[in-house]
Amino acid sequence: MKKLILIVLASFLSLALAMQSGYAARDEKTKIILLIAEQNIESPQFAWWLSEVDLSTTELKVAQQLIAQGYEVLEPSNLTKILRQDKAFRLLNLADTKSVKLGNLAKADYVVLGKAVASAGGNIVQSRMRSCFANVTAKLIRVKDGKVIAYLDAAGNSAHMDVITGGREALSSAGGDLAEKIINALTKDGGKQ
Repeated sequence: MKKLILIVLASFLSLALAMQSGYAARDEKTKIILLIAEQNIESPQFAWWLSEVDLSTTELKVAQQLIAQGYEVLEPSNLTKILRQDKAFRLLNLADTKSVKLGNLAKADYVVLGKAVASAGGNIVQSRMRSCFANVTAKLIRVKDGKVIAYLDAAGNSAHMDVITGGREALSSAGGDLAEKIINALTKDGGKQ
């Protein structure tokens, strides 16, 4: 009888531990690193990983939407130690292999590697406002095997009297468009939320 009670008790403990680890795995969010170099109108190209400052306008918009969908975006502050230890990551145009290595060191699931550029168009008729446009190209890379799972592009536009502000608005709009495409690609790839 004691053996039967021990077997039943052991079975319940095993089941409880299995359920607890299952819940813990579901609670883990997909971790994503955003590496989108950005150039606004009349500004130099910007990349947070060069100077460990805040995310760009495009990355900020993408991060907001990813976080709203339950993903975890690794901030520059989370990666400071890694960037200081390995100067090879301090390149404006990171290769896929370097971005995957950074993702592995940071224990990320995916890396978004891309470029965003804003440009000014002509004046709007009978106005002092200028047309501004932004284009973004990016790759969504799965870190565990280094496979590019999606090639993405997005665009945004704005009209503003100040071209720098108009460019920032266009970049933000393009970032929103890109975020939707990233979320769709993550969903298709089985990226957990």
